Amino acid sequence: MNDSKNKLWHGGPVWFINRNPIVSYTVRKSGKVALIFCSGQSFDEPSLVNTGKFKESEILYSDIKEINIDDLKRWLNKSSKIQWDYKNIVKRKGVLVKLT
Repeated sequence: MNDSKNKLWHGGPVWFINRNPIVSYTVRKSGKVALIFCSGQSFDEPSLVNTGKFKESEILYSDIKEINIDDLKRWLNKSSKIQWDYKNIVKRKGVLVKLT
């Protein structure tokens, strides 16, 4: 069984499975909302844009009408199945290991 939690982490809301960050969001200075998938670069999803120096990808929204529910469900499903081990990244000196 997955141990799901959410908390503020690095200044924003983040959802975790088994203490591993899965998804978060932030509001950019432009006013757009970035929905960020921590292991999203492994999802093979053209709508998600690679970001950061690890395995994150994101999509930006200006309006709630832009959200495609089918895409969101698929990405959240992939988030639970495709994960990189962020919880041990410090112990591994910045090296990510694929969990699933």
